[in-house]
Amino acid sequence: MKLAPALASALLLATPGYAQTKPPQPATASGAMAAALADPSRPETDRARDAARKPAEILAFAGVKPGDKVADFIMGGGYWTRILSGLVGPTGKVYAYQPAEFIQFSPAYATQQDAAVKDRANVVPSRDSLTVAAFPEPLDAIVTSQNWHDFHLKMAPPSSAAMIARHMFGLLKPGGVLLVIDHVGAAGQADSLHRGDPAGTRAEIEAAGFRFDGESAVLRNPADPHTASAFDPAIRGRTDQFVYRFRKPA
Repeated sequence: MKLAPALASALLLATPGYAQTKPPQPATASGAMAAALADPSRPETDRARDAARKPAEILAFAGVKPGDKVADFIMGGGYWTRILSGLVGPTGKVYAYQPAEFIQFSPAYATQQDAAVKDRANVVPSRDSLTVAAFPEPLDAIVTSQNWHDFHLKMAPPSSAAMIARHMFGLLKPGGVLLVIDHVGAAGQADSLHRGDPAGTRAEIEAAGFRFDGESAVLRNPADPHTASAFDPAIRGRTDQFVYRFRKPA
């Protein structure tokens, strides 16, 4: 005797354990982001910076999601590396890149990198020179935060920014995103104030083949007069910053 479809469904649902055997749902970017920020292994000093650095808004703007392959390019103390690790999850990969030149200048950069990647299975450290930085697969995104002005320091070789922009272009897959965050300043303020020129930065990156794909105002601060060093205690952590998204044409 055949059971009516409705009755058969009701009996199946009543079977112990049946209702619980649902296929696993893929992680959403917002859910993964919340979990990444709540990760208890993040240093308290990082957590204290979240309100000012607004990582959830910025990485949503960049479009980074679970499963992505991302580079934290010039990772510094690892603030973004730790968050990206939680966001991309076990099916993604984070390449935590600390330039050899920075480590040569200050060995503390190596120590910071070691601490940031420890016990994070989806994070791969890299210490190549800026001129040869490479990763084993094309990337979905590159994040570089508060670094672009460094390519204009007097100690940097001429045309460093243009060269690195072209190099980044080659590291991304077609359609990949380059997210650039930096302190707002005028041309020539890299050494004196550790600030970058927004218009100059955009021009350099577009000249490498990138398409400008949008700007977020989430870190803008009109109260910053742009006259103090980004490290000045009076403004540190509250500088006016530009957040640019560029895309490699598909």
